[in-house]
Amino acid sequence: MSCNWGTELWDQFDNLEKHTSWGIDFLERYTKFVKERADIELSYAKQIRSLSKKYHPKRNREDESRYTWFVAFAATLQQLNELAIQREDLAENLNAQIVCELTRYTQELKTERKSHFQDGRRAQQHIESSWKQLESSKRRFERDCKEAERAQHVSDKIDLDNKTDGEKARQTAQQKQQAAEESRKDYMTSLNQFNQDQHQHYHTLVPVIYQRIQDMEERRIERIGEAMRSLAEAERKVLPVVSRCLDAMMEAAESIQPRKDTRQVVEVYKSGFDPPGDVEFEDYSATMRRSISESSYLDNRTEERRQSRKLWPFIRKTKVYALHPHPQPLLHPGAWPTVPSPHPHVLMLQGSSPADCSHLPPEQRRKKLQGRINNINQEIQREREQRDALLKMREVYERSPQMGDASSLEPRLDEVKQNLHRLEEELRRNQVSVWLSEADSRLSDHSTRRQSGGCGPDGSYTEDHSAELHFKSRSSEFDDDFDDEEPLPSIGTCKSLYPFQGQNEGTLSMLEGELLSVVEEDKGDGWTRVRRNLEEEGYVPTSYIKVFLDSSAKGAMTYI
Repeated sequence: MSCNWGTELWDQFDNLEKHTSWGIDFLERYTKFVKERADIELSYAKQIRSLSKKYHPKRNREDESRYTWFVAFAATLQQLNELAIQREDLAENLNAQIVCELTRYTQELKTERKSHFQDGRRAQQHIESSWKQLESSKRRFERDCKEAERAQHVSDKIDLDNKTDGEKARQTAQQKQQAAEESRKDYMTSLNQFNQDQHQHYHTLVPVIYQRIQDMEERRIERIGEAMRSLAEAERKVLPVVSRCLDAMMEAAESIQPRKDTRQVVEVYKSGFDPPGDVEFEDYSATMRRSISESSYLDNRTEERRQSRKLWPFIRKTKVYALHPHPQPLLHPGAWPTVPSPHPHVLMLQGSSPADCSHLPPEQRRKKLQGRINNINQEIQREREQRDALLKMREVYERSPQMGDASSLEPRLDEVKQNLHRLEEELRRNQVSVWLSEADSRLSDHSTRRQSGGCGPDGSYTEDHSAELHFKSRSSEFDDDFDDEEPLPSIGTCKSLYPFQGQNEGTLSMLEGELLSVVEEDKGDGWTRVRRNLEEEGYVPTSYIKVFLDSSAKGAMTYI
């Protein structure tokens, strides 16, 4: 079957016009479809990117990066952000390669279609004009023939009656016959011309015009197919990257290690303290059978203090203690004594609290300080490398002055030296903090061992003297740093008016009503140096105690 529109659809001009108009409408609708598809991809990418940003881990939560499940989720969010980028690229390609091209082609197609159908209408108007001319010459020829016939009939009738009038009638009949003959010739000419025009119209003009319209329609359909292929190809280009993102998400999910995360929890929150031992029976009836002496009273207070220290991991501090560096007694505001600023010795041992991590448990404090030391060492290494480079550059400038001024490097060298000095000082402070943390840990271990001493054959409590000797020898390093001289003699006693928690290095905790030995008076800074049982020594606020010097020591004992 022939598919030539010029021969097969020669009489379907109006239908072809409607069909091509519908084809252009479809092309515009398809262009709008691709544009809306690109807008959807762009909106989807925007929402995905916003979602990834919303759940992306904050920078101040560095501890979370230690866990594999959190790292996997962060990697998933990163890959999700990459997916959003691919969707944005897809939307951009759809707009640039398809929407813009189809919009431009649609305008060209409309112009071409208008030109073809204008040619078709002109050809149609020409054949219609030729047909009208043929009809006009035909009607004139018919009219002239009828008039010539009537004139001949009149002439024949008059001829029989009157010869004079018959001659005139014959002349009129002849004129009518000549006019009819001329009309016949015009009709024949018009007929031949119309046949020629009609043949040219249906065999030459219409096939050419319709063929052009058919070619235009085929190009339109082909362009729609190309646009559909471009759409699928643009989608296919992002699939490898999308597949890699999904593979990365799968790898992130498979990298989660529950056992490793639970071990990490131990590393993060392990305090380094030993669990508290059993609470021992305190025989209060024994105090009824013996007199109160300074030594027995102090021994009992010391034991109570050790028991309270032993159970401290399970005791929740009150809000007053948590907010104030030196806890106040629970009295009405007007009765609270003032706590002086820390003693210089305390400040020396304390360091840059809380930058020295003294608020952390021993194990966590050691890890935090060690990490800080590693970072400082890295900074020192970088500064040294920069210093060496500047020194080499200065040597080159000194040997070859034309290359640069050696004195111009001095400010930078001084700055690097100052940075090195500052970093080295900071390194020493942190190393001292680490050493103090280890000393605290050894002190805590020794206290635990003393509390867990064995029982004698009669069931009485006995201390581990070997552990005590080991503790004294190991803790002497810390004591030497606090006081390099021999232990000061007692110059009196004091009674604590309020409880005091010594949270800083160099301070001494005490209970309300406890008796302590005074080894150094208040020198105007608000702190008094006291001792408990020749073993524990430190500073307490002067406003928290009542001091009895040597002349009043007996009075103090009688008062208790």
